[in-house]
Amino acid sequence: MARSRRNAELSLLLLAMALVAAYGAMVEANVLDTVTPGFWVPAATLTAVFLGMHLVIRFLAPFADPALLPAVALLNGLGVGFLRRLDLANAAPEERADLAIFAGIGGRQLAWTLISVVLAAGLLALMRDHRSISRYAYTLGLAGIVLVMLPAVLPASISEINGAKLWVRIGSFSIQPGEFAKLALLVFFAYYLVRKREVLSLASHRFLGIDFPRGRDLGPVLVVWVISLLVLVFEKDLGTSLLYFGMFVATVYIATERVSWLLIGLVLFFGGAYLAYVLGEAVGGPFANFYLRAEIWLDPFAEPYDDGYQLVQGLLALGSGGLFGAGPGGGQPLLLPEVQNDFIFAGIGEEIGLFGLSALLVIYLLIVERGLRAALAVRDSFGKLLAGGLAFTLALQVFVIVGGISKLIPLTGQTTPFLSAGGSSLMANWLLIAVLLRVSDAGRRPVDGAGGKVTRPSGPPEQLHGAPTEVIKP
Repeated sequence: MARSRRNAELSLLLLAMALVAAYGAMVEANVLDTVTPGFWVPAATLTAVFLGMHLVIRFLAPFADPALLPAVALLNGLGVGFLRRLDLANAAPEERADLAIFAGIGGRQLAWTLISVVLAAGLLALMRDHRSISRYAYTLGLAGIVLVMLPAVLPASISEINGAKLWVRIGSFSIQPGEFAKLALLVFFAYYLVRKREVLSLASHRFLGIDFPRGRDLGPVLVVWVISLLVLVFEKDLGTSLLYFGMFVATVYIATERVSWLLIGLVLFFGGAYLAYVLGEAVGGPFANFYLRAEIWLDPFAEPYDDGYQLVQGLLALGSGGLFGAGPGGGQPLLLPEVQNDFIFAGIGEEIGLFGLSALLVIYLLIVERGLRAALAVRDSFGKLLAGGLAFTLALQVFVIVGGISKLIPLTGQTTPFLSAGGSSLMANWLLIAVLLRVSDAGRRPVDGAGGKVTRPSGPPEQLHGAPTEVIKP
């Protein structure tokens, strides 16, 4: 069974890389009016990298979900292909045909892909049992809070880009600590809620058929809510604030199965966001940036050549793409500010159209669904909360990005997972996928037919996770 899964993974991976190669050929045909003999080199390099990851999974996680790696590889490959398309458009016409494979932002993204995949493979090798990281839950939780708050306390010259304080820049090197903070915080959330879920599941009263928790149990949610508001105010980014608070509320819901926690979370977050908007209009100061973003969201065409320029250009790109798009390499993505980062989804959408964007969203949906399936299949509570939280986090990040460029919610500083340029996002999301692969491997590991016992690697004491050490056949 394990071999058939890995063979299916290999077949899907080769198909994904064939699509990436075809995309690269179409880009060159539209941008260069010809297809160079080396159009296949970037796709072949990516294929070699992902085949290496496939071999690591085959030996270290043989029962892992076979759809995760191909789906992520396709998104990553298309991201590299589009960034290389931007490099071709930026290069002088006489230099385009000879553009080096590691040149420009596309080349850097290819290098970051290699580093990210190596890190993911290393994590799989070190973490043979996902439950082992629960031993470091409090350390990771503290590290996550430090990483979240670090850009907020640094000078704007070091941490601020386009109005959002999300970075740490030292010379030409920059990193986004929040991308790694979400992984550390999720481990802590999962560990904490495994221990406290029975308390948080207690109901004090019932209203409209919904059981609401006791007032004394609202403490953890209120603490995370305050932290998320501090992120909103001092880091000036709605997406990051929504991501952290949404992660916690989602894991609380998974742990307790109480709809009331979702309702409380929604009321707290939107109430806090509205309060920040009102204070931004009345007081300004640290609330001014959020107020400005909300005003742009409400009416981007009020100042289409000034504050609303980026959102207006994104909407025009999506509109001009129509159903089928202008074709890979046929659009005008350079008219979009930050098209390689925040607005890469709009830039790609102009060229592949609504149908193509829908296909990309389906791929994201597949990854999230597979993550939730891993959460359902794994036998320990810590793994269920961890995998469920990771899957929801990826879904929420995609929602925040797509919602921002389509004017559903105010613009954020989040990057599109696996597509946008940037090493921090790419490394963090590949580490996320490595954890999902490890959890799915544990969940799909079959029962030992000889003794009727579940095959398990060694890990922390089972009383922490509420799962039996063995399953005896009837």
